[in-house]
Amino acid sequence: QVQLVESGGGLVQTGGSLRLSCRASGRTLNNYNMGWFRQAPGKEREFVASIIQSGSSTYYADSVKGRFTISRDNAKITVYLQMNSMKPEDTAVYYCAAQASPFMSRSPATYGYWGQGTQVTVSS
Repeated sequence: QVQLVESGGGLVQTGGSLRLSCRASGRTLNNYNMGWFRQAPGKEREFVASIIQSGSSTYYADSVKGRFTISRDNAKITVYLQMNSMKPEDTAVYYCAAQASPFMSRSPATYGYWGQGTQVTVSS
């Protein structure tokens, strides 16, 4: 059982930055691909970024490419999402998730473990 806890959310102005953290407990993250997703009010949960088990490959949604960076520290069992040049449309609850599969996927249905989410609000 992998338990994930996000932190780092908050209120930021347009153009500002935030760094989200996702710390695991109960098990190492070495065998999991990790992803960040977000869900705005009235919208479906959408893929933001993911990183494979080794950390050597990352993937991003087009809407955040060039602005967000996902990284992981397996020794600290933590995954990060650095968010720069933020926009009001980035406002959402952000979730981290773990995927126990050798094949990277952007579908939320393929992730078996989820955190409780952290609110990110970008003011205009």
